[in-house]
Amino acid sequence: MSAKKKAKKTEIEKTTKIEEKKERRKQYFFVIRELTSREIKRKYSRSYLGIVWSVLNPLLMMAVLSMIFSQLFQRSIENYPIYYLTGYILWQMFTGSTNAAMTTLIDNKMLLIKVKLPMEIFILARVYTALVNLGYSIVAYIVMLVVFGVKPDWTMLFSPVIILFLLIFSLGISFVLAMAYVFFGDVKHLYSVLLTLWMYCSAIFYPIDRMEGVIRKVIEFNPIFNYIDAMRNVVMYGILPPVWEIIRMVVWAIIVYAIGYCIFRKNKNKVMQKI
Repeated sequence: MSAKKKAKKTEIEKTTKIEEKKERRKQYFFVIRELTSREIKRKYSRSYLGIVWSVLNPLLMMAVLSMIFSQLFQRSIENYPIYYLTGYILWQMFTGSTNAAMTTLIDNKMLLIKVKLPMEIFILARVYTALVNLGYSIVAYIVMLVVFGVKPDWTMLFSPVIILFLLIFSLGISFVLAMAYVFFGDVKHLYSVLLTLWMYCSAIFYPIDRMEGVIRKVIEFNPIFNYIDAMRNVVMYGILPPVWEIIRMVVWAIIVYAIGYCIFRKNKNKVMQKI
């Protein structure tokens, strides 16, 4: 075979492989969308209000917490309802994605056995579902910003960046939890306890200025607090997060995702044997 024919054949093979990869990606995106749609329908299947609860839930929680804590923190926190709501919707996205992703391999074990799909797709679908729910919650959030007179500022354009890195961070945690739950069912209960502690260390409903000593350092080191604090800065105060906080957000997201995915990839062949 001549050199030209070999080169042409190689070029055709490369083109074919690229087209096959593109086709697989389209199929995977389609599967993720379908799984996300199924999760949302299942979540609200027995509810009359359906998706509206994604809007009402943060508002109701804001109302309850505001009645309890607004008098206590009104001197140190301006617009306490927005302060709380900003932290709450990000916290809900994180807990919603990680809790749902934790059980996804077990929940979809029949699909894993019958259909040859990458396991990562099921985890991505659960995390993406949490992102969609966040989108609904943001509708209520925007309404509250208008109600409480928070003026739009160009710094708000940085919000999607914060959400993106929180999503990557959540995905890393989700990979670890999904793998751990296959082999240790008690992880679900342990994680529930950890989340309670984690929530109180994230300064969702109280000002960090009230904290001192070791507990304050723990809160400042907490990655979830970094994302929440950054969001409050860009939305409520019209300032970009400090450089060190942006670096922390990026580093936390990349490191946790890398560790989580490595653990998942290293052990995913054992999952099929277990389930």
